[in-house]
Amino acid sequence: MLHLLVTISKYTIMIMFAIFTYDCFAVLRRGIKPAKRERMYKKQTTLIYLILLNANAVLLCSLMDFRIIIMTFAEMVFIALTMLIYRKMYVGASLSVVNNMCMLLTISFIVLTRLDIDKAIRQFAIACVALIITCLIPLIVSKLKFFNKLSFLYAIIGILGLGVVAIAGSTEYGAKLNITIGSVTIQPSEFIKILFVFFVASILYNWEELTELIYATGVAFIHVLLLVASKDLGGAAIFLVTYLAMLYVATKRPILLIGGFAIGAVGSLLAYKLFAHVQNRVIAWLDPLSVIDDQGYQVSQSLFAIGTGGWFGSGLGEGMPDKIPVVSKDFVFAAISEEMGGVFALCLIFVCISCLLMFFNISMSIKDQFFKLIALGLGTIYGIQVFLTIGGVIKFIPSTGVTLPLVSYGGSSLLSTMIIFAVIQGLYILRNDQESEIEDGETKRTKRNRDY
Repeated sequence: MLHLLVTISKYTIMIMFAIFTYDCFAVLRRGIKPAKRERMYKKQTTLIYLILLNANAVLLCSLMDFRIIIMTFAEMVFIALTMLIYRKMYVGASLSVVNNMCMLLTISFIVLTRLDIDKAIRQFAIACVALIITCLIPLIVSKLKFFNKLSFLYAIIGILGLGVVAIAGSTEYGAKLNITIGSVTIQPSEFIKILFVFFVASILYNWEELTELIYATGVAFIHVLLLVASKDLGGAAIFLVTYLAMLYVATKRPILLIGGFAIGAVGSLLAYKLFAHVQNRVIAWLDPLSVIDDQGYQVSQSLFAIGTGGWFGSGLGEGMPDKIPVVSKDFVFAAISEEMGGVFALCLIFVCISCLLMFFNISMSIKDQFFKLIALGLGTIYGIQVFLTIGGVIKFIPSTGVTLPLVSYGGSSLLSTMIIFAVIQGLYILRNDQESEIEDGETKRTKRNRDY
């Protein structure tokens, strides 16, 4: 009976998620009527609730842990509050971004409940704190105008924070990532990458002298160097690619982009020569089955899980994702693929892509160059993080230890990503306000012309 329930559940969840994913792109079409777009948003919201109820009902029957009932109710209240904040408090917010964020969080709650309900409870508690912290960020971003004047402060905080980690950080899987204060563990680079984007944007948005580019490049190099010193090469890659993307858009000089990637390639080669854990990851990437008892065990188990799940998955509770080391963090995508299926996993990728498209769309349409660069930088951070995580799981690239935003277990990653989404919402509101001012100005000019 349980197996039948799981089978029915996995197909209904897959179909609902496929519909949600289709609507992610359908709402972006030009010429769609506002009423129809609103109906699609409401349909997406309904699908989020139905997927959550469906999955948690199966997990309750499978795990027989009655905390799932309480968690289900609490998660539905959390989603409702998030929707309420961005629908009522911020009338001009992007409902596409809100729905995508809630769906990704829902997937996180589901998969973590399956893997370890205690981690799911902690993740949910952090999400609640993050919602409280970030609920005013869109208002602050859209109203305050002094963020482009704090470049020195951004640089100092970033360099000091990464320096502390490089000196006193705790080592995890070969890299220094975290600082522990009492019972709280923080990964500072997750928050410094946001400050880094603000720093780069504040320098480049109206650059005139070559010295400004040299200054920005020098500070960016220090950030990357400190991450390399901490052996956090995934973080270093995120910072480097983000800086190069922002530098290219600000200067329109392809030679700087090419030169930056060339330096990054040389740096990657040096890191391979210097760090043993990097060599192990490259060995595991090249031929994991030949070293399955050692370096290749994690990647091999990930590939086995994805292959076993196939297109439609084994069903929640029917797979063996616990065989994958660090499955709730770096390799959560493999667990999703195994039990929820390749179709579901592909839809997850497309939802992430739709988030990225929204970020870049805001960057291209906003008038202020500073905020344009902010949206571009945050979008690049999000996109490269998704690429590094999924690429490592499917053996497209060597594993970098980067988490999947909003889905993987981790408080610092979750909070920083919700901050990114809140900043993007602020920029979206700012863009709408600018467009409204332009339309009002044109209307007034037209009226004056008619009076004359």
